[in-house]
Amino acid sequence: MRYKTVAIVLIAVFTGLLMIDYVQDMDSQSLPEQQVYSQTRSLMDTTVTIAVVNSNETSAIEIINRAFEKINYVDGVMNNYDNSSEISILNNEGEVTNADPELVNVISRCTYYSEKSSGAFDISIQPILDLWASKYAPGGTNQPPTSDEINETLKLVNYSAIMIEGNNVSMKNEMKITLGGVAKGYAVDAAIESMIDDGITSGFVNAGGDGRYIGTKADGSQWKVGLQNPDKSEDAVTIMNIQDVAVATSGNYERYFSDEAKVSHIADPRTGYPSSNLISSTVIAQTTMDADALATSVFILGEEDGLAMVEKLEGVECLIITNDKEIIMSSGFSSYENN
Repeated sequence: MRYKTVAIVLIAVFTGLLMIDYVQDMDSQSLPEQQVYSQTRSLMDTTVTIAVVNSNETSAIEIINRAFEKINYVDGVMNNYDNSSEISILNNEGEVTNADPELVNVISRCTYYSEKSSGAFDISIQPILDLWASKYAPGGTNQPPTSDEINETLKLVNYSAIMIEGNNVSMKNEMKITLGGVAKGYAVDAAIESMIDDGITSGFVNAGGDGRYIGTKADGSQWKVGLQNPDKSEDAVTIMNIQDVAVATSGNYERYFSDEAKVSHIADPRTGYPSSNLISSTVIAQTTMDADALATSVFILGEEDGLAMVEKLEGVECLIITNDKEIIMSSGFSSYENN
């Protein structure tokens, strides 16, 4: 999966199944003039579901199509694996002039995440990820990088060395960035804003578990989102009541640089080594990009520092699953739980 090189959402399939169940339930209970219309497509290497509460099927489909078009647009700008994308140009040439304002805004916002997390979130982590991936690729040593290799590569990891002047972005030679920790979240936000511009007041966009939910269901009740139990995929750790906020989860579960070695794909940009402080971290925030980036930050920071960061942020809550499977919540998380 391209878009979680720094973070991975755990609840993709489970949440999708939950939301489908609720969509069917809403269709049967909602008022005649209001129905839920939804579509699911494969985009950004994941499954994306967009749903709107509307009274007109033709209008709903048009609105959903425009929201999907927005996600495609974001993918085209921020896809590391597309050599023609602006982020690829930046990585290959060290600069991009007259960049798309959305790319500039996302990169700029990432500085905020880096500062709030004391460097635990850093989009310039890509050289470290490439180093670890190369060791477990065909022809690689199938062994971790040496400390000397890591320390040398860490010289290229420095978010403060990414320079923005107007719509021009540059960085020093051999630096590379990844928006894997935020691109999907940003795309969800962009799709939601497209829906709002089209007059939608209730609906959701869920991209592989990164979800943002606006308004309520047709019957006036809140959206319900389940967090998958890491031991039993059919079970939920908790069910959240969600309205006008976003949810994202970061963790390892089934993503490793090497299946045999079980080396985590989530690396700490401060040390260059994979992070294994937690099983997962789930964040509720106002935007999906915030939830996405902050979930990664909490996962890397660990229980104590991660919770301390969240408690300082207004409108942000988190649920942590520790390595010994203890569930720990921030002070306001329980207000979202389905009682």
